[in-house]
Amino acid sequence: MRSSNRNWLALGGAASLLASCGSEQAVAPPAPRLAPPLTAPAVADEPVKIGEPYSVGGKTYVPADPVNYDEVGYASWYGEEATGKPTANGEDFVPSAISGAHKTLPLPSYVEVTALGSGRTILVRLNDRGPFSDDKLIDLSRGAAEQLGITGDGAAAVRVRRVNPPEQEKALLRAHHRAPERIETPQPLLKVLRGRLAQVPASPPAQVQTARPVVQAIPVASSSSRPGASFDTPAPPTPKPAPKATAPTKPVSAKPVSGSYIVQVAALSSQSRAEALARQIGAHAVAAGSVWRVRYGPYTSQEAAQPGVKAAAAKGFANVRVMANDAR
Repeated sequence: MRSSNRNWLALGGAASLLASCGSEQAVAPPAPRLAPPLTAPAVADEPVKIGEPYSVGGKTYVPADPVNYDEVGYASWYGEEATGKPTANGEDFVPSAISGAHKTLPLPSYVEVTALGSGRTILVRLNDRGPFSDDKLIDLSRGAAEQLGITGDGAAAVRVRRVNPPEQEKALLRAHHRAPERIETPQPLLKVLRGRLAQVPASPPAQVQTARPVVQAIPVASSSSRPGASFDTPAPPTPKPAPKATAPTKPVSAKPVSGSYIVQVAALSSQSRAEALARQIGAHAVAAGSVWRVRYGPYTSQEAAQPGVKAAAAKGFANVRVMANDAR
């Protein structure tokens, strides 16, 4: 009997030990989960690079560090074709990052970019040089163009203003994320900016480049002799050429024209800029010799042209003229 009792006690002890082990395994903490890796490592803002003057396509660009930079012009964008390629400050290009290229501002710099068509404004981190075609003001990454809503074909009218955002927003862009969008630009300010855009001096269109060119630094004797724009003071106004006494050249238009009068908004020497402006304001562009004219119409009379005058004013072009239609 004692021997039998010992056997039962031994079996009971083993069962208790197994139950104890099972209870410890049930309450064991789960293994920690690893955070998913970033698509690309975060980058740094130091050192800031200004760089020496450089030449692309026979034109010289002089990097500078202006305290106040606020310009209007046209933006283009680039994406997967440059993935992984080094930018001008040595970082790998990430298409989804909110970044951009500028010809002369320090790298990196932070700018607010406003789409003059919608008033939408985003924060962009500049880390590359360009663009070097069609006299554009800024080149945006695909991610920046998507956030700004300008991923369509052609160039978009924009305002570029240098800013010093909070460190939290800088960190977001360095980690390839988006910073919060700014308050939408009010319509009165948009009208002023669109008026400034119409006064931007145009240059002959350059050949479109399919790949980013290599910039070549050139020596400069002294800072006082450096060419290039001064971003701290506005550029002097460009005098308008006197009208020629000869008969106007018959322009080429993509659409049939009829009627005696038109409403002219702007005259530009760049075809791409004229067509981009025409698309933005719902007008059309026609060629007249070496100049491309952006206009509404044609209309049968000066009175009938008044809706075109009002349409131009609504888009921020207040001082337009009703002119004789020379494209008939």
